[in-house]
Amino acid sequence: MANHGVAALLIASLLVAAVTLADARVTLQVQRHSISGGYAAKAVPALTCSQVNAVQAGDTCSSIAESGGLTQDQFLGFNPNINCVKIFLGQWVCLDASAA
Repeated sequence: MANHGVAALLIASLLVAAVTLADARVTLQVQRHSISGGYAAKAVPALTCSQVNAVQAGDTCSSIAESGGLTQDQFLGFNPNINCVKIFLGQWVCLDASAA
C-alpha cells in the first residue's frame, strides 16, 4: 500500500515530462469534441502543464474544471486529448498551463 504514493508521484512526473517533450511539436490537431462526439480541426498552442490532478471517484470534466476555477473551455484547452465521456479514476488532467 505504501508504494501507491510513490507510483502516483512517478506517474505525475512522467506526465509532466511527456507534456514538456511533446508540447513544442503539436501545432494542429484533429480533436473529437468531448461532449458532442463530433470532430474538428483546430490549432493547439504549445503549452507546458504546471499543475496536474488525478481524477477522483465522482469527478466529471465539468466538476474538475469548476473546482480548479476554470471554465469548461479552459479545461479542455489544457487537456485537448481528453474524452470527457470516458474519464476514468486516477486519470491525470492538467489544471494550469502556460505557453511554451
